[in-house]
Order: sequence, then C-alpha cells, then structure tokens
Amino acid sequence: MNFRPLHDRVLVRRVEAEQKTAGGIIIPDSVQEKPQEGEVVAAGSGAKADDGTVTPLDVKSGDRILFGKWSGTEVKVDGEELIIMKESDILGIIG
Repeated sequence: MNFRPLHDRVLVRRVEAEQKTAGGIIIPDSVQEKPQEGEVVAAGSGAKADDGTVTPLDVKSGDRILFGKWSGTEVKVDGEELIIMKESDILGIIG
C-alpha cells in the first residue's frame, strides 16, 4: 500500500459485523449498522504544535480500536474501502 496519513490522522479498516444474532437470526446487509470497530492500517507521525514539536500518536499499525459512529471520511485505497480519521475520533484501543 502506498499511502501514509499525515500528522495526527490514521487509516482504519472496518472489522466485519456479525451476520447473525445470538439467537441465530440472519441479519441482511441492508439493515445492518456499520461496525464501530476497526484495525489501524497506518498512522501519521503525530500532532504538530505551534512551536514545531511533534507529539507522537498513541495508536500504531495493527491496533484494534473503537471509534464514533460518524467518525472519519471513507476513502478507497488500492480498491479497498478504508476510513481516514483524526486520532481524537478514536474512543479507545481494544486489548
């Protein structure tokens, strides 16, 4: 992949949602909500302050994260649908 996010942005791949409920009912794609869980594919170098210092990000490639329902911008990179978001849109790291 030839894409590197800038500054405090991260590139995220959504984790696939469950296709079935606990009771075994299959949920059609048209009704499913998009998952709010993902995996960090790439991360920028960090937030730049006014004085030029760079604060590194808390997330790194491979981290599983939770993010807000309306966070980020959907983009296609190498034919794959991914999300670019600021680190501040990330709610937490799983694991």
